[in-house]
Amino acid sequence: MDTPTMSAVLVEEGVPFENVELGIDGMTCASCSSRLQRHLDKVDGASASVNLFTESAHVVFDPRLTSRAQLASAVERAGFTVRPVQSSEDARGSKEETLVAVRRSLIIAAVLTAPIVALSMVPVLQFPGWQWLALILATPVVLWCGAPFHVSAARSLRSGAATMDTLISIGSLAALTYSFVALIFLGAGKAGMHMSMSVTGSTGEQPVYFEVAAGVVALILLGRYLESGARRRAGDAVKALLELQTKDARVIRAGVEVTVAVADLAVGDLFVVRPGEKIPTDGQVREGDSAVDQSMVTGESVPAEVRPGSDVVGATLNVSGRLVVEATRVGSATTLAQIAARVRHAQAGKAQIQRLADRVSAVFVPVVILMSIATLAYWLLTGAGAAEAFSSAVAVLIVACPCAMGLATPVALMAGTGRGAQLGILIGGAEVLESTKAITSIVFDKTGTLTTGEMVLADVIVDQGENRSEVLRRAGALESHSNHPIARAISRAARSDSAETIAVVDLFEEAGLGIRALVDGVSVMVGRDSYLSDHGLDVSAHLQAAIRAAGAAGQTSVGVGWDGQVRGVFAIADTARAESASVVSELRRLGLRVVMLTGDRRVTALAIGKQLDLDGDDIIADVAPHEKEAVIRGLQRDGNAVAMVGDGINDAPALAAADLGISMGSGSDVAIQASDITLVGSDIAKVPSSLRLARRTLRTIQGNLFWAFAYNVLAIPLAATGNLNPLIAAAAMAFSSLFVVLNSLRLRGFERRSR
Repeated sequence: MDTPTMSAVLVEEGVPFENVELGIDGMTCASCSSRLQRHLDKVDGASASVNLFTESAHVVFDPRLTSRAQLASAVERAGFTVRPVQSSEDARGSKEETLVAVRRSLIIAAVLTAPIVALSMVPVLQFPGWQWLALILATPVVLWCGAPFHVSAARSLRSGAATMDTLISIGSLAALTYSFVALIFLGAGKAGMHMSMSVTGSTGEQPVYFEVAAGVVALILLGRYLESGARRRAGDAVKALLELQTKDARVIRAGVEVTVAVADLAVGDLFVVRPGEKIPTDGQVREGDSAVDQSMVTGESVPAEVRPGSDVVGATLNVSGRLVVEATRVGSATTLAQIAARVRHAQAGKAQIQRLADRVSAVFVPVVILMSIATLAYWLLTGAGAAEAFSSAVAVLIVACPCAMGLATPVALMAGTGRGAQLGILIGGAEVLESTKAITSIVFDKTGTLTTGEMVLADVIVDQGENRSEVLRRAGALESHSNHPIARAISRAARSDSAETIAVVDLFEEAGLGIRALVDGVSVMVGRDSYLSDHGLDVSAHLQAAIRAAGAAGQTSVGVGWDGQVRGVFAIADTARAESASVVSELRRLGLRVVMLTGDRRVTALAIGKQLDLDGDDIIADVAPHEKEAVIRGLQRDGNAVAMVGDGINDAPALAAADLGISMGSGSDVAIQASDITLVGSDIAKVPSSLRLARRTLRTIQGNLFWAFAYNVLAIPLAATGNLNPLIAAAAMAFSSLFVVLNSLRLRGFERRSR
């Protein structure tokens, strides 16, 4: 499946804004992405987010003030080139070609550099004229293998900027040029010249730095090759997600099964899925019963039972029976495509701390060049030899490359959000990660989140002398015409108790109160006790006691009556999910206050809360749907940073108002759009897992940035004071970038539940 280009139209205060995703060639470090972002942000009506890792820029712009051509011009002025956003397959092919080219250059550089380093380090190997052989071997390494660095540096200089490649280019060319001059004019070319190398630099009669010139290029190529491989692994989760979808579907056309490409499916098509096959696209089962393994999309290992009327998700596996499914979503509208798009959007974001790193890196490279010049001048003015001064200046150039700064956030985001996607946890972006750290309280909507959301008939209490089956039969006849959750519970129980159906006439329902109609010529009413009493029905002491008992147990009571008398009481319950208690316990271990929010009466809410070990202070009951947002804002005014978990349309305002909105993916699209984290499926155990993953990803980003800054803070003084060999500086710089990537890859091993 091709990757969408993220073109869309937003509406803000009546103004249409366009989104465009630009592929960018030529970015190599944090200063590159920072410079490009500044150029794009200067375009009238445009706001950009540049991602070094994905080599792309996401731009939101006002088409009345600017155009895509002007955005492309801004990219060119910054010293980069725009390329079309590639499909997932094309992008992988392009990256593979780049990796092959880097590997080829690395092999050549390694083969030629190894003898240079050996000759420079081991005096016994230095035969007469060895330095001239070193010149012959080093020249193609610096000029050919290092050509991409020089081309990139020249492009940046034309736009008046400097990048990591500038430092590498200047450092390697300076080492090669100085060594060549030393051979010709400073006596280093004489036969019998010997030198040795240490951690702090090269020594000898007149040292040359061919090993530095070639070694810098070889080590940086090695670092980029290893880094590219690690980057690909960081993105494997999303790539694997996109590859889940099957390529073909068996569509029923004129009663005959015809195999077509999934891309040719249309909404309304009927297709067949046999046991062991993947479901081609989102749909609704029309025929057949089966179990569907949804773990590849939701992360939930237990297969879901499906039957006619059940919704199924594309790319999930049909385990047992044959199914006929009607396509309801195709192409970019499918659940799988939306998950991938949301993950990519998250990976394009930047944490606040990364924006600080970008601002620092924007001036970092020019400052490093000035520091290198100052180091050279200092050593020369204090009487040190030209070789020592040169060695220190080159070490400063090379060790200070800020590549690790630019990789700190995007690689961790790629690994963290990719792992989340595998587990059915969709994190909205870097800003969401930062908000999880500040959360102090988490609010759950009760129905459908902490509870199953499906009301069940817990008990039927009939008055003395009444027949239980008759009471249930008449009540079920009325309630079968209502969509209220309580009505569905009663009608389900009535159907299971008796297959007999009863015709009703003159049916009238008062929303939220009750329902009445003629059944067998008798006026029957079902509803709250207040509704029944308002219509003149008496309640016996026996049934009044049953109503009180149901309330004490946290159950909702509904009565049924006729001929002026309530004949029976139904006790209705919404049960807590089996995993809810352990979820509450785990969230408390994360240091959070857990609050349950519900529209139920307080006595009902307290009964559910008791099952979950929630205190009365942590239960907010009798809340109307439109009051949920006000509750969230009230908690915030009291000094709480609030996360909200919900799954319904009426939860959307509260989800949006919360500092962190978490929606269950089994809920409404509106709730999902209003949330910061979406949990695919209905497994509430993903709530603490999502917070742990988000916090761990944020800690990884912070650790990466700390390492990147600390490395430069420690390494630059060593280089400037002559205590760091330029070759070792190059190895250290390459390792710093690789360390950041490998540290981020540890997120791929994140487990949903703490051990």
